[in-house]
This record gives sequence, structure tokens and C-alpha cells, in this order.
Amino acid sequence: MPNQNKSCPLTHVSSNLKDNVNHIESSFGNSGDVIIKELLWMQKWPAALFYIDGLVNTQLLHDSVLRSLMRVNEHHVPEGAEPFDYLKNQVLIAGNSGSVDEMDALFNQMLSGSIIILLDGYAKGIWIDAVGWEDRSVSEPQSQSVVRGPMEAFTENLRTNTALIRRRIRDPRLWMETRQIGQVTHTNVAVMYVKGIADEGVIQELRERLDRIDIDGILEGGYIEEEIQDETFTLFPTIYNSERPDSVAASLLEGRIAILVDGTPFVLLIPALFVQFFQSPEDYYQRADISTLLRLLRFFSFFIAMLAPAVYIAVTTFHQEMIPTNLLVSLAAQREGVPFPAFVEAMLMEITYEILREAGVRIPKTVGQAVSIVGTLVIGQAAVDAGVVSAAMVIVVSITAISSYVIPENGLSIAVRIARFALMMLAAAFGLLGILMGVIVLLLHLTSLRSFGVSYMSPFGPYVESDLKDTLFRLPWPRMKTRPQSISIQNTIRQKRKKDGSVINQKPEGISHEADHTFVLRLGPDCITVRWLLGSPRIK
Repeated sequence: MPNQNKSCPLTHVSSNLKDNVNHIESSFGNSGDVIIKELLWMQKWPAALFYIDGLVNTQLLHDSVLRSLMRVNEHHVPEGAEPFDYLKNQVLIAGNSGSVDEMDALFNQMLSGSIIILLDGYAKGIWIDAVGWEDRSVSEPQSQSVVRGPMEAFTENLRTNTALIRRRIRDPRLWMETRQIGQVTHTNVAVMYVKGIADEGVIQELRERLDRIDIDGILEGGYIEEEIQDETFTLFPTIYNSERPDSVAASLLEGRIAILVDGTPFVLLIPALFVQFFQSPEDYYQRADISTLLRLLRFFSFFIAMLAPAVYIAVTTFHQEMIPTNLLVSLAAQREGVPFPAFVEAMLMEITYEILREAGVRIPKTVGQAVSIVGTLVIGQAAVDAGVVSAAMVIVVSITAISSYVIPENGLSIAVRIARFALMMLAAAFGLLGILMGVIVLLLHLTSLRSFGVSYMSPFGPYVESDLKDTLFRLPWPRMKTRPQSISIQNTIRQKRKKDGSVINQKPEGISHEADHTFVLRLGPDCITVRWLLGSPRIK
């Protein structure tokens, strides 16, 4: 084949080895980490080896590849053996290998940690998987810690993360689909789900949304989250994320779908429900009564974090008659020297706290504790002594800040912080009526949200009685025999046997599911009744 012109770059592997070497060198700009070794000892079959230093396992390179190639001339080569197939199938002893004939695919394999071998006279090459870059070991979760439960968290390595999930779900029905997204980064994205439990409509919709992504790079799961979410302009997260393998495994068993992105320790889960953001993995490792108490505490903290400053502003500004006389006199005495109205006072304290919170995240750990002490104690006490704010306001803001930390998921906590400022403005303008209007608007907004076609407020709206066993409270495991029907409609039975030992049919006859309605089977002591539930439209 004649030499290729530089103005016409190769799109396919050339049969001329020299052209391939020149093209690879020029494509990488003669980068120092691109290693090209010409296999001079293979005089009968001229070849060259390519890899990127730092991405491959050097021990595997020397033991399984170079040593095997150096013994080629020592072995008896069968008469009429085809060199390419002979090297690929009989000489190279590496486990995961294949062939490649396009330059883009060849570059992708090299950048993914593979070794490439090209033979002169063949318009294709051999790739050998030899990934060997350094990565972080499995450690304890940083953002979703628990007192009781597994202490493992995902890492930035995609294969490590998939292995952590497969360790917990040892079933061949756990399927995984891998694709590359990003025109420049070519980031590996894996979709995992349990076949027969996850909704096929949701799986297909997810495939279509991922295929529609056209972006130059994916560096973290947040890129994927914003590209595939149902509603863009909303405070509340409609896709759940977790760094705990046990939490992801439990969600897969409920019928959810996991999205793993190479380079991030956080896994996305769809569809997501509002109540899911109040659930902690520890809820399912403690007794049901303890879990119920803690979950109710989280919901109570949610309302405190969102409404406490607004209620204080409304009551002290418009509705003083609601305050007991002794308390009213005490508050009036505290506010006597404060030059600002309650709204300005609350805004100053809230903004100051948000600055301290953000500073605590960015400041190095060695000085972070000192800054927290200065911010919470010194500044707060000095502000009260100087008469800038009242002591009651400091108490309200402190309780609000502590309550926001009780919410297990950081995305919902941020949404509450933003909504709190809007409710404070409404309280300053209209009092308790403004708070009521704001809460109604938030509730209407929440009921309008969808997460891949599933109502965000399910099982409260639409009301699904059978799913209430794991919402505000958690029933004991023997009572949680079915999966959430808002998520999984194919295989709703979680525990197959009843107390008498008889087997519950996984797919009862006479039960059907339509696009806009859901049938729920209820087993009574004497008869079987079917209840009609008005549900949200499924994905079409």
C-alpha cells in the first residue's frame, strides 16, 4: 500500500506497519508516555507493540506479552499457519483480548489500558487488556455513614464498583449494559438492573436518554444526572445517588436501575421517590421500632429546617397574640436593642451560617475545626452582646442548621436550604398566610414531578396503600412481603412463603397492568379482592 498523505489521516488500520506507526505518533503529538516498541526479533513477522505508560500493568506486559512473543521463533510454527491468528490464539496467553481494525477503536483501547500489537501486512491489530493504573482502595463511606451496617464505599474505578454490587447480588439476572459517553473523554457508563424485576419501560427510556447525550466529556455522574432527569428547573433532586454498595443492591432488588460512571464513587439510582431521600441504609439493619422512630425524627427535622425561621418571623412580626405573655415580654426585652426587623435579622444570621458552612467544606481539615468553633461560638456570642441580633434568633438558626444535617441525602438538604429563604420572604410579607401559600405551592410542585414516569410523591400521591409499609414508618421484615408497586410491577413478591408455609404465586392470574392504572391484589382471609388505583402515566 502506498504511503498515506499527512493531509489524509488514517481512519482504518493500514496494512503498512510504518504508516500505522507514523499515524499513531502524530496523533498523540509524539507524547512521551506513548510507548512504541518494534519487535525486531520477529524477523519473519515484522510487528510493533503500542501502549501508554502508566495505564498498563507492566508485570503483565513483560510476563504475558513480551515473553510470549520472544518465544515465537523457539516454537515450531505449523506449516501454513496464518501469522495473525497464530499470534492471537496460540502465542499470546493473555485472558481478555480481541482484534481491532479502526483507528478510533484502536486509540480507545490504548487509552483504556490495553496493549496493541500490529503486524506488517495486516489491516487490523490485536489488543490485550492490561489495565494497571493506580486507584483508591475500598474505604468507609464519607457522606453516608452509619452506626450499624457495612463499612464499604464505592471507589472511582468502575470495575471495582460493579464487583462490589455483584458480591451482594449473586444472581445471573443482574444484567449490566456498558456504553461510552463523551466525544472526547469516552467515559465508560454502566447500567445495572435485575432482569424480571426492573420495569422494562423505564429501562428502555433510560437507554434512549443516554443515547441522546451529545457532549464532549463526562467527568462525574452529575453530568449524566442533569442530562437524563425529567424536570430541569426544580429544587428537589429526582435522581437518587449513593456511595454505598449495600444501598444500591437493596434498590436494585426493589426494581430500581443503577447508573455507574467511571471516575466517580457515587452511583445514580432511578426512579427516585420523595420518601426515598429520608431513608437511611441503617433503617433496615435496626429493629423496625427503632427505624420508625428515627425516620419520623427525620421528617420532623425536615419541617423544622424549612419552616422554623419563617414561622419565627411571621409570629414575631404579625401574630404576637399567639405568643404566651411571659415569652412575649422576654422576646421584646431581647429585641429592644436590636436595630433590625426580624426578617433582616434572620437573613443576616442565615447568610452568615451558609458562609460558615461553605467555608467549612473548603478549608483544610487541619484548621476546619478551629473555624467552626470561631464561627458558631465567638461570632454568635459577639453578635448577641453587640445587639446586632437577639439570643432567640441565634437559637432558632442553630436548631434550623442542626435539623438540616439530620436529612440523610445532601441533595434534599440543599433544596430545603433554598426553599427556607423563599418562605422567610413570604413570612415577612404576609405572615402565616404567606407561609401557607408557599407550602401549598411547594406541595403542588412536588406532586407534579416525575422520575422516569413515576410520581415523585408516590405512594402518597397517587395513594398506594400497599407501599405505605416503608414510608413514614417501617414494618418488620416478615410484613414486607412485596416490593414497592410504584417502582416494580413485573415481580412484586419479595418473600414467597406465607406463615402457613404455602407458596405465594409470583404472577397471579387475572392481574393486569395498563398504562394509566394499576391493579393491586389484596389477599383477604376468605376472598380475593381487587382494588382500582388511579396511577401516574407510565413511560410510553
